[in-house]
Amino acid sequence: MPRRSLAVLAALAVTLSLTAVPAEATPRTCDRPRVETFGPASVTGAIVGAAVHEGRAYVVARGQKPPVLAEIDLATRKVVRSVRLPDAPATGEPEGGWATAVSGGKVYVGTYPVPDLYSFDPATGEVAHLATLGRNGGFVWSLAAAPDGTLYAGTYPDGRVKEYVPATGAIRDFGVLAAGERYVRAVAADAVNVYAGLLDKGRLVAIDRATGAVKELAQGTAGIGVVADHGDRVLAVSGPTLIDVRKDGTDIRRVALGSGSLDALTVAPDGTVYGTSRPDGAVHRYRTGDGAITKVADPPSQDDETRRLALVDDHTLVGFSGSGGMWSLDLRTGVPDFTDLIEAGLPSGPERPQSMLLVPGRAVYVGGHFFMDVRDLRTGKQRRFRVPGEPKDLVRRGDKIYAAIYPSGQIISIDLRTDRVRGVAHLGHDQQRPWDIEYDPVTDKLLVASAPLGGRLEGALSVIDPRTGRVDSYLGVIPGQSLMSLSLDSRRGVVYLGGDVLGGGGVTPVKTTASVAAFDLRTRKVRWQADPVPNMRTFQDIKVHDGLLYGVYKRDSGAWIALDLATRTVKHQGTLSGYGELTVHRGKVFASTFFGGGNAYELGAETRHLATGLGDDWYTNPQLHFEPGSWRAWALSGRHLARIDLDPRCPLLTITQS
Repeated sequence: MPRRSLAVLAALAVTLSLTAVPAEATPRTCDRPRVETFGPASVTGAIVGAAVHEGRAYVVARGQKPPVLAEIDLATRKVVRSVRLPDAPATGEPEGGWATAVSGGKVYVGTYPVPDLYSFDPATGEVAHLATLGRNGGFVWSLAAAPDGTLYAGTYPDGRVKEYVPATGAIRDFGVLAAGERYVRAVAADAVNVYAGLLDKGRLVAIDRATGAVKELAQGTAGIGVVADHGDRVLAVSGPTLIDVRKDGTDIRRVALGSGSLDALTVAPDGTVYGTSRPDGAVHRYRTGDGAITKVADPPSQDDETRRLALVDDHTLVGFSGSGGMWSLDLRTGVPDFTDLIEAGLPSGPERPQSMLLVPGRAVYVGGHFFMDVRDLRTGKQRRFRVPGEPKDLVRRGDKIYAAIYPSGQIISIDLRTDRVRGVAHLGHDQQRPWDIEYDPVTDKLLVASAPLGGRLEGALSVIDPRTGRVDSYLGVIPGQSLMSLSLDSRRGVVYLGGDVLGGGGVTPVKTTASVAAFDLRTRKVRWQADPVPNMRTFQDIKVHDGLLYGVYKRDSGAWIALDLATRTVKHQGTLSGYGELTVHRGKVFASTFFGGGNAYELGAETRHLATGLGDDWYTNPQLHFEPGSWRAWALSGRHLARIDLDPRCPLLTITQS
């Protein structure tokens, strides 16, 4: 149910302090149409949840509104039916469902970013909304059915396990499992217990279904994101370690997984465990007592995330890939068979983009989930190709684009002429959230600002040689904070860094105020660090221009500042509708922001409100990409690729979404 926040809109009217444009300064070009749209910016067939039941697979689309639940005939590998999950009465709209389970012949789906529970009855085709398990902005991350059909859901951001009884609709909350925990990322259930993997705290716990008593079975070295029932034992994956423990917490075994991890497990009737590794996607097997996992086959879908594994007979393993694929693997031969789900009939649709890059006169690149969509500016044609994850930011170096990829923390290159994708480097050091990337033409290096995944605070500045892939990592360059943004002054050899006291989340911050720091690329040392505004916790973006460092704070009332680099004092400050990304163009600083319908501004001694109604459909930062020598910028209008006129001399541009 789309809603506009009246409170935000009312606040805009009184707090923005916008400057009107004198009528005599308005050029004639302002009378021409100022918005062009070009269809969906990023088209997706990506999936999150998946389940297998009686010769059929059920997958849930990611990023589409409303989400698609598709039924696939495993024999023909074709989508035979699809339904949409209807919007529920609570505030917010579902965009996907990570959590799926089968109970009593029905398929159950837990959604995000509203944590709702739905059922689909294959016999009747009926879809039903059953319950709301939290507030707007939450997730049902995991779902498991006990032998008696009772369902157990792991939720975010409250970090809890909740019970749902299909026969009665009764809901039970097992309460806080660990102080400060936000993610119950994985659950499994048997007749006695629920087993939950805690992502922030890295704990595997057993919850007595009758009494609610909680017992810790194992402590991991990293967040636990995969849990599987294995007879009298429980399996869990904690970063680069497979934990194999008896259900009473005894006889714990830890198996090193090497440099990667496992993202899905399934147990065969004979006790053999099959798993897929991340980031490559290869297939492995394990049995209790083995000192290592054994590779069974090369990746059926290279560098992909596996959402679900299942054995459909004694020798056939089926996997479901996050990019929107399904594969089967003959365990006797190791030969896979891959199916693109869009080609199989999965309805595709527009998703919220991750990133954008304009190559002037040539193309606009839009990063989505495991795909890049490209609009050729010379021909007007669209094309798309696969990338190994979510490109959180893009930068150009010569005839290549470089993308910072989540969740692998990988940097890839894309050839502008051929669309060929190649891996360049991995950030390592648990830096799986690369938020910002820039290119330094003086040193011919890539610069990446990143954050860790899960319960860690300190991020890193990575200096990468694109020719050799060498990574010089500067962990904790702002002590006690991760990095959300950077801005390069190549002439002075300095990169400025914007901090975030929350880090990867799930751990108590040690700072209360986000810092900025100046890092010398020649000496590789921090020149200075400052805390411009007390108790502002996160710099969403920073940009240096004309002796000032402009910064936009995240979720802190849309606050922005301009910091004098010479004196390190705040020269200008104000309030926008929300947070977003900064752009310098033709000597001016622009901001594009979330909330209040999606807005664009010019920042300076006075703030000009340039456009409203752009929509709030970016997945990461709202962005503007200006064409050289003009005021036309590539952006989004809703989920459509758009080119908008942001001439500061024109009146406020109001866009109405259809």
